[in-house]
Amino acid sequence: MAFDPITAIANTVNTVLGRVLPDKPAQEAAQAQLAQLALNGELAQMAGQIQTNVAEAASKSTFVAGWRPYIGWICGTGLGYEMLLRPLLTFAAGLCGSHAMAPEIPMQDLSTILMGMLGLATMRTVEKVKGINAGS
Repeated sequence: MAFDPITAIANTVNTVLGRVLPDKPAQEAAQAQLAQLALNGELAQMAGQIQTNVAEAASKSTFVAGWRPYIGWICGTGLGYEMLLRPLLTFAAGLCGSHAMAPEIPMQDLSTILMGMLGLATMRTVEKVKGINAGS
């Protein structure tokens, strides 16, 4: 389980509020304000990431805008190797009397990256169909 600093700080502040403000309505109001601050911080972080993504996509530099297609090609090549080429290489080696096995790519690692990319591609397709930000 990863350490979440926002949740840790919110839990600490809630504990302190419970001790400092014995009045239940005042305590609940302070906790609601704290939750709103946390939400605003998360929304600001998401908005910043969206701005970064837009800037990356608009860039003419292959090193900036080209990393997503690069990762897509790597995942597609890895999947093609693991599902088609590796079994065929192992089969061909067996036909030649060898017990050699082609190197294996850990499918758990590959599928994690691939599924994330497919999910993002699906979300973008839905945006285009709905006409959301269709100019980019």
